[in-house]
Amino acid sequence: MINLNESAFKRVKEMIDRSDEVGVSAFKAGCGATIVDAGINSRGSYEAGRLFAEACLGGLGSVSFAVDLELSVPSVVVKVANPSVACLASQYAGWALKGEGFYALGSGPARSLYGNEPLYATLGYRERSSVAVLAIESSKFPPDSLLETVAACCKVDISNLYVLIASTNSLAGSIQIVSRVVETALHKLFELGYDVSKVLHGFGTCPIPPLPEDFMTAMGWTNDAVLYGGKVWITLRDEVAVDSLVEKLPSSSSSDYGLPFLDLFKRYNYDFYQVDPMLFSPAVVTVNNLATGHLSSVGRKNAQLLRREWFR
Repeated sequence: MINLNESAFKRVKEMIDRSDEVGVSAFKAGCGATIVDAGINSRGSYEAGRLFAEACLGGLGSVSFAVDLELSVPSVVVKVANPSVACLASQYAGWALKGEGFYALGSGPARSLYGNEPLYATLGYRERSSVAVLAIESSKFPPDSLLETVAACCKVDISNLYVLIASTNSLAGSIQIVSRVVETALHKLFELGYDVSKVLHGFGTCPIPPLPEDFMTAMGWTNDAVLYGGKVWITLRDEVAVDSLVEKLPSSSSSDYGLPFLDLFKRYNYDFYQVDPMLFSPAVVTVNNLATGHLSSVGRKNAQLLRREWFR
């Protein structure tokens, strides 16, 4: 089995080695951890976003770029091997990071070293590594005390902790968020009680939204890119269980479907946890079941909503 953190570190090292070219800056925090700024004070780039996203996948996926011809915007193309591990054990943002007024959700393979989230018991996956790679979506850098806690939780020397960070309204930040399109489908399956180890391959596309000035708008637009523009293809092998779940996989199966995410967020008084959790999935999900040979496609792309929201 590939070591997620060691594989992710190869992408981190490439970002550092090519920092001028890809528009990132790397520096040592006071505590000794290495911070790679891909979109707070740094301009970032498409390439920085690609490497950021691939690091989040622990080296078990690749990200490339195309054009969404329907919307006339760039899009990501995500290919994932061993999706349950790549998407849930690594890419999923499940580690709540809090300290000294800082709050963010941590993603990336460092989570698999800590392993405190319940999903690790279900997946039966934990990892040991001398290096830890953590990814954070934030407009400010984490305090040293929090980084020291992360290193201790991951059981690595603080000098071997690498933190990728970019704001939501940066190019690299936007790219790494929409590159989670396959992960949203896997997480939906997981939440529905499905054995995600049966998923063999994942493939997804998602438009990259334009970059607004403020964080809140960027948060809404990146969510909408997945909810209304994301398409995912899943290959699995299952005799029976998946058939009853297919209709529940796309975002359109949610009672909260149909509004731009920011409008929905306002409706719930900015309480994220009031939003129907079944909304967070791609617009279209196609499932190829190798056990039966069946190909099922559910959901629909809502280009009209995205066009109305993004083009002004």
